[in-house]
Amino acid sequence: MDEKKIETVFAEEKIAKVITCPQAFAIAEKHGIPKAAISEYCNTHGIKIRACKLGCFK
Repeated sequence: MDEKKIETVFAEEKIAKVITCPQAFAIAEKHGIPKAAISEYCNTHGIKIRACKLGCFK
């Protein structure tokens, strides 16, 4: 997981405590970050993923 890259992107997007599933998918696609890495980062840093319809994020 490229933690620094995700941290930078989240800071730019002003994501601190909550992210939506569509936001996570868009960030993954735009920045070439695997969705699993975003999920892992969020789980590790206590960031809640909301509005997930596919069950990709826990």
